[in-house]
Amino acid sequence: MAKKYHDQIIKLTPIQYKVTQQNGTERPFQNEYHDEFADGIYVDVVSKRVLFSSKDKFDAHCGWPSFTRPVDGDEIVTKRDFSHGMIRTEVRSADADSHLGHVFNDGPNGNLRYCINSASLEFIPKDKMKERGYEEYLTLFE
Repeated sequence: MAKKYHDQIIKLTPIQYKVTQQNGTERPFQNEYHDEFADGIYVDVVSKRVLFSSKDKFDAHCGWPSFTRPVDGDEIVTKRDFSHGMIRTEVRSADADSHLGHVFNDGPNGNLRYCINSASLEFIPKDKMKERGYEEYLTLFE
């Protein structure tokens, strides 16, 4: 499937399209990054903008990648979500408007829990960040 983004055609897998473009949710514990804890950054699968760092990732035992905060709060937007008979706060990428997941007030040590679909993310390992053009974010790991 494809998404037009800034005059480029971005190819997405069916699950990436369902999650990011149709506000879908992938299955818990059966997604790519729920148990990934290597050093690196997580970028929006559409825009490739940096969203989260492994330094802020934790195991929330919910089956999806969970983070206490974004790398840059300006890269995400939140909005009220009244779907499925619940009141939640949806998280979207600011530039590409990709649905990412939801944010909750039950993170560790009084922090937030950004519960994010793996399908909305691409993980860039620390040792690949420079070659992929994310060298400036290596300071997150100093």
